Amino acid sequence: MAGEDAALAHLQRAGLRLLERNYRVAAGPGRPAGEVDLILRDRDGTLVFVEVRARADASHGGAAASVTPAKQRRLIYAARHYLLRHASPPPCRFDVVAIDGDKLTWLQAAFDAG
Repeated sequence: MAGEDAALAHLQRAGLRLLERNYRVAAGPGRPAGEVDLILRDRDGTLVFVEVRARADASHGGAAASVTPAKQRRLIYAARHYLLRHASPPPCRFDVVAIDGDKLTWLQAAFDAG
């Protein structure tokens, strides 16, 4: 949770506005549920779905490397569910905030839903 707090503070300082935190959606039987750590709106109106990953250090590829294709699919699943509440979905992107020890890295448009 401390990692999410640090990421949120960093993103808010950059002008993003929090809409949801820990947005979860269940999946069907035998499928893992999806979760988005932070959903924010950027200044230009873009919805930003953020995965926060924290590691004590950058060994084993670091925090960013832990956002695997399977994790990305679960994020995309939850984001699509969230977007159902919009009659006309706004532009969206998927960002990752990677925290390795004391170093925070914000990876904008880290992956896409395509």
